[in-house]
Amino acid sequence: MSEPLRRTPLYAAHVAAGARMVPFGGWEMPVQYAGILEEHRTVRRAVGLFDVSHMGEFEVTGAGAVATLQTLTTNDVAALEVGQVQYSLLCDPAGGIVDDLTVHRLAGDRFMLTVNASNIDTDWRWVTGHGESGARWRNISNETALLAVQGPRAEALVAELADADVKSLRYYHFAAGAVAGARALLSRTGYTGEDGFELYVAAGEAERLWRELLDRGRVAGVAPVGLGARDTLRLEMRYVLYGNDIDLTTNPLEAGLGWVVKPPKGDFIGRDAIEKVRAAGVPRRLVGFEMVDRAVPRHGYRIVANGRQVGVVTSGSYGPSVDKYIGIGYVETALADVGSELAIEVRGVPQAARVVKTPFHPPHVKKS
Repeated sequence: MSEPLRRTPLYAAHVAAGARMVPFGGWEMPVQYAGILEEHRTVRRAVGLFDVSHMGEFEVTGAGAVATLQTLTTNDVAALEVGQVQYSLLCDPAGGIVDDLTVHRLAGDRFMLTVNASNIDTDWRWVTGHGESGARWRNISNETALLAVQGPRAEALVAELADADVKSLRYYHFAAGAVAGARALLSRTGYTGEDGFELYVAAGEAERLWRELLDRGRVAGVAPVGLGARDTLRLEMRYVLYGNDIDLTTNPLEAGLGWVVKPPKGDFIGRDAIEKVRAAGVPRRLVGFEMVDRAVPRHGYRIVANGRQVGVVTSGSYGPSVDKYIGIGYVETALADVGSELAIEVRGVPQAARVVKTPFHPPHVKKS
């Protein structure tokens, strides 16, 4: 018997707003409200509000916290300043990706990890089973809600409600404060390529904060946004999705994530296997492509060239901001250069495509 779907603290608010609810990673989540295209454009032009409370959060503290995270993650946690966020990976000894995640340094010996919803239980077993001594773990997923406010008008909306100086907060940095009276961790991060914030609050505060953001943001054109537009927004940025674009069969180097792998920091789980691939050469690479023919590439479609399969599509859709059908997928390294001609088999029929430079749409995040 399958497990019942979990629900975030905002489930009732989504249903009341007319959202279409779907299963996602073990959760019942809103895929759309007014429609994916409209919601996508709202985020690019104004401000969108997302419920991402299905994500997991782990806290690790103690004298062994840094050493534990250095062992578990591929990036260099020691380089993080308090108030800074880092994108990183958990890998297994074979170099496969257990999950991708963010790490917030809350204090010198206190960190918070944000992990993917479908991997919460797996990741919890992994981090608690492979860390160093002197680290104390706490799974705070159930008590934490996460709201994302994204778009060119996000800063103004959050600044109006927050007691923290969010306008001076740089990309991949965070501050503690209150938003509409709710204690929050305000993180200048997101999954859309637009400026904005991810607000971590107590689960019991989520619905009130959600309604306050929608009410106060009405003039700015705020609207709730579902998983459908979240997917098209992240695809235009070439942001990977765990389970689609990366998984245990994926080496970080072939996924284009070598920038978060830091061998000089010392040993970590998967280091030797990743370095062997680096030395031997990566046999395939994750590339972005656009369709020449107007056809929709989908996850799992075959990528072919010269009459043979050379790869597979991992994500694909219509890109509303670029008005093109776009996708990402793994191809043999020899065909990974920008301009390479490919074909995507759409319902068995090869449709012309070419490798292009990514991201497909330029990001608009606050670097300074």
